[in-house]
Amino acid sequence: MPLYKYIAKLGINKTVEGNFEASSQDEAIEKINELGYTPVRIKEVKAQAVSKAKEKNKPVSKPSVVRKIKSHDITIFSRQLASFLKSGMPILEALNIMSEQSNNRNLQDIFKKVASEVKDGKMLSVALSKYPKVFPPLYIAMIRTGEDSGTLPEVLSGVADHKQKQEEFASRVRMALVYPALMVFVAIATIVFMFIFVMPRLTKVFYKMGVELPEITKVLISTSKFLSSSWPWILAGVGALCFIIRQRSRSKKGALAFNRFKLKLPVLGELAIKSDLARFSRTLGLLIKNGIPILKAIKIVIPTLNNEIIRQELVQGSDALKQGASFGKSLKRSTLFPAFMSNLIIMGEKSGRLEEILSEIADSYEKEVDEAMKMFATLLEPMVIIIMGLVVGVMVIAMLLPVFQINIMVR
Repeated sequence: MPLYKYIAKLGINKTVEGNFEASSQDEAIEKINELGYTPVRIKEVKAQAVSKAKEKNKPVSKPSVVRKIKSHDITIFSRQLASFLKSGMPILEALNIMSEQSNNRNLQDIFKKVASEVKDGKMLSVALSKYPKVFPPLYIAMIRTGEDSGTLPEVLSGVADHKQKQEEFASRVRMALVYPALMVFVAIATIVFMFIFVMPRLTKVFYKMGVELPEITKVLISTSKFLSSSWPWILAGVGALCFIIRQRSRSKKGALAFNRFKLKLPVLGELAIKSDLARFSRTLGLLIKNGIPILKAIKIVIPTLNNEIIRQELVQGSDALKQGASFGKSLKRSTLFPAFMSNLIIMGEKSGRLEEILSEIADSYEKEVDEAMKMFATLLEPMVIIIMGLVVGVMVIAMLLPVFQINIMVR
């Protein structure tokens, strides 16, 4: 494809230069207009000349502080870019403004590089696809759909809404678990403190008095001695066990076994399934709504799920769909997918309202997970308090029994 170098006007006083590939001069003029520029001069040049010009004009990149780019940063980027484009601002100018106002130096650098690619005539989706860790395939597919259909601002708004819902859902789940997790940590820390620091001091007092200790006291003293002398080895053993489990879970066979185990956990297994099904339904509905064929949409969505067992079941469902079968009926044959979901998908396929049905399924499962997490947190709190009270009560009784014996002996 020929390469064109151009000089164009941006506004009244600003002049810009650049180059990009185009099949003809008319297409080159059209691309310049899409960038929001007024063409002044367009000239076809050789690839070697363009390469030298690029190298000469290439800005020296400043060292930037490496900072993790969060999902929320991409949500803000999508929403702001959508607002700029809806206001009629050219995409290149919008990207330049966003690179200047971003506080994340790493993201700022990406914006500048993306703007440079767009300036050279590349599509936004192509420029963003060079950063797969920041912009996943799902995001790129949505942007490409918006570019092809001429509805990029609307698609960006839809993506931002989708990501925000996902973030809010994940945040609610995390917040529901924070307090119970804190309670468990405090309970374990309290019990360990009593075993390692309190009981050894009381044990010395009892031995000095030469009193015969009850069996329950002897058991707790033996446990205390073991924990006091062996805690480094216990920590090392727990760390080694976690490392082995993590390494095994990275292998294909280990990952399958670990994911199967998670699904069989009482309460938590059902929550994991519903959470993944909500994510799948929400994302698939969004892709279909924006014109992506269902087979391609399923292929894009499957890697975003957490559980490998669920992913395999969905792959089988998509294979059945390729052969002309109903996607909903293929899911109905699986024991993982509730009849509620598969029956609704079958109805959605028949009525042509699949994206709406998927959105309703996602809403339903997200509400169920929210309610279940709140109930789980509510029940876990008194359970932790009761268990902690029993353990501490047993320890107190074991320590007081020798004191009672001493009092009896004195009398």
